[in-house]
Amino acid sequence: MSRLRTFLTTCLLALASVTTFLSAAWGAMALWYQVPFPPAVKAALVAAWVLIALTALGLAWRERSWLGFAAYAVAFVLLSIWWNTLTPSNNRQWADDVASMTSGTINGNLVTLQNVRNFDWRTETDYTPRWERRDYDLDRLASVDMILSSWGLPGIAHTLVSFGFDDGRYLTFSVEIRKEKNESFSAIGGFFKEFEMSVVAADERDIIRVRTNVRQEDDHLFRVQVSKDTMRSLFLAYVAEANSLVHTPRFYHTVTANCTTIVYHMMARIVGGLPMDYRLLLSSMLDGYVYDAGALTQGYPLETLRERGRITDRARAADADPDFSIAIRRGIPGADPAVEPRN
Repeated sequence: MSRLRTFLTTCLLALASVTTFLSAAWGAMALWYQVPFPPAVKAALVAAWVLIALTALGLAWRERSWLGFAAYAVAFVLLSIWWNTLTPSNNRQWADDVASMTSGTINGNLVTLQNVRNFDWRTETDYTPRWERRDYDLDRLASVDMILSSWGLPGIAHTLVSFGFDDGRYLTFSVEIRKEKNESFSAIGGFFKEFEMSVVAADERDIIRVRTNVRQEDDHLFRVQVSKDTMRSLFLAYVAEANSLVHTPRFYHTVTANCTTIVYHMMARIVGGLPMDYRLLLSSMLDGYVYDAGALTQGYPLETLRERGRITDRARAADADPDFSIAIRRGIPGADPAVEPRN
């Protein structure tokens, strides 16, 4: 009986220790990313927090005392209370490219969007900002394209969705972090309420070109095969998401609320039956997920669609071309009328 008690006590200590270690690591990151103090002060707070956790572990294993865990639990509850006071806001000193928020009004088939971004980018810091009011007739929706933009982080790409109209116009939606001035993207920070979320509606020559030509990212474009009703529903879902964020700000989350998962949840509500898949997290492989769902141009292997869909060089060559959207689609199956369809 004594041996059993010792075994059970050791198991409980091990479980409590693992829980303490993981929660202490989370707490240290939370303090580092969210305490509004200079780095030296934040480092001191993180060190104090880690010391509390180590003291609890030391007391537990050396003296078989649960008092350390109890003290740590109280400290963690206080930290959690503080954490839950951190709420998203639309009132901060925003970076210029996310300073305004897209919103829309719907009147029958006509959608009027406020704050469509149409910047003229020369470099990351040299640009002419333009925020425009635009009207779109949903009866004239003609196409949907998915753009995956990679910037060198293995397995990760930014997902954009571009809607084409039969008058030759394109509008691209992008779910992005709403960064403050002097902030930059951090995948780790995205787990710790570092950024609010924003739905940006933009002209293609702005939002694609800034990635390929200015930030030197590598972009691929794929024509998505969906019905007109699905196109319309997805467009309206983006507008609804944008309007919701205007009224109720939300935090961006690297896994649960990002540029890919938000689109997935919108599409799941529209068509239903979409499976969860690891490629929703490894977003550079999202084209394979959509291909397997039968929603990319038919008759071509995925590798061919990837090869022909690489628009990086065409975007850089088109640069100031007023027909930028036509130029980047040349040779892409399903997106370029000159490319013969395959059955």
